[in-house]
Amino acid sequence: MELTRGARMAVLAASVLGLVFDGVELGLMPIAALSVSKSLLGEGYTATLGGDWFARFTAALMLGAAIGGVALGNLGDRIGRTRAMGISILFYSVFAALGAWARSAEQMLALRFLVGLGVGGMWPNGMALVAECWPKASKPLVSGVMSAGLNAGILLLSQLARQWPITPDSWRWIFQLSGAPTLLGIAILTLLPESPAWLASRGAANRKPAPFADLFRPDLVRITLAAIVVSAIPMVGAWAASKWMIPWADKVAGAANAEYKAATQGWWAIGATIGSLAGAQLAGWIGRRRSYLLISAGASALTISMFQLTAPLQPGFHAVVFIQGLVATLFFGWLAVYLPELFPVAVRATGSGLAYNSGRFATAAGVLAAGLLFSALGGDYPRVGSICAGIYALGIAAIWLVKEPEL
Repeated sequence: MELTRGARMAVLAASVLGLVFDGVELGLMPIAALSVSKSLLGEGYTATLGGDWFARFTAALMLGAAIGGVALGNLGDRIGRTRAMGISILFYSVFAALGAWARSAEQMLALRFLVGLGVGGMWPNGMALVAECWPKASKPLVSGVMSAGLNAGILLLSQLARQWPITPDSWRWIFQLSGAPTLLGIAILTLLPESPAWLASRGAANRKPAPFADLFRPDLVRITLAAIVVSAIPMVGAWAASKWMIPWADKVAGAANAEYKAATQGWWAIGATIGSLAGAQLAGWIGRRRSYLLISAGASALTISMFQLTAPLQPGFHAVVFIQGLVATLFFGWLAVYLPELFPVAVRATGSGLAYNSGRFATAAGVLAAGLLFSALGGDYPRVGSICAGIYALGIAAIWLVKEPEL
C-alpha cells in the first residue's frame, strides 16, 4: 500500500527535522565545551585541560553514535523505521536536556555518550524511512537534503548562540533547550505512518540478512576494507582536525567577544550545508574516484590553510572557515549515495552499515589521539589542527583501493 502524498511529506518533514536536531547535538560541544569545562572544573581548569575535555566529550559522542548506529539501526529492522526513529530522537533529546543538571565533567561525559546513541540511530532509520516512502525520488537529491539537515542544525545552533552567547556562567540553557525535540519524538511514535515496504516485509518469507562474516569472504574482503577506510577518513578528519577551529576561536576571542565562536561555527555550517547537498552531484559529474580524490586534496589543503595562514579575529578567517566547511563536507554527500554501491545487492545494507559505523569507531579513537597530541603540544590549536589535517590527505591514496566500476 502506497502512502498518500500528504503522508509522504510528513515522513520527509519529520525525518529532516530529526536530522536538524541531530545536527544541533553534533554542534553543541564544539561551541560549548570550553564554557562547560570552565564551569564544571572550577579552579582546576586550565586551557590545555579545556582542550583535553573537548576531545573527551567529542569521543564519547562519537562512540555512542557508532554503537547507536548499529543497535538502533538494527532495532529499525525489527520494530519499524518510525518507532526506532522516534526512540532515537527521545534518546538524544532527553539525555541532552539532563546535561543542564550535570555537576561534574564525568557526568557530562556519560550523558554525551548516551546522547550519541540517539544521534547514531537517527541517521540509518531516517534515511531508510525516506528511501522506502519516496522510492521514485532522485536518490542524490533526497540524500543531499537529508545530509544538509544535519548541517542546518549546526547552523541553527550557531545563530542561537550568537544571540545568547554561551559562557561559563550561562551554558545550561542550551542543554535545556536541546530537550525540545522530545515533542517531535513523541509525535513520530504516535502519529507518523510506518514504511509500507517494512510493513510488507514482516509477513514475507524473506532471506535472513547476510551475516557480517560474508563481508570478509575472499571476493569481498578488499571491498569491505576499502569501504571502511573511505568512510573513516572524512569522519576522523572532521572531528580530529576541523572542529578544533571552534574552541580555538573561543580561546582567542575570549569572554569579551563570546559570540565570535558562534559566528565561526555559523560560517562553517553555511558552507557545510552547501557541501553536503553538492557532494553526490559532484561525484556524478566527474566520477566517484576522481571526486573523492579532489575532495581529499582540497580538504587537507584548506584545513592546513585555516590553521596556518589565518587565525580567529583576522579579516579572512571566516571566509576560509566557510570554504573549508563546504569542501570537507562534500565527502558526506558522496558517502550517502555511493557507499552502498560498493557492495553487491545481497550484502549492500550490511556492508554500508558496517563501513559507516566503523568510521565512527575510528573517529572516537582519532579524537582521543588528537586530544593527547593537544596536551603534548601544550594546547597549541594551530599545530594540532594542521597535523591532523593530514588525515584528509590519506584519501588521495585510499580511494585507489576501490575500482571505479565497483562504485
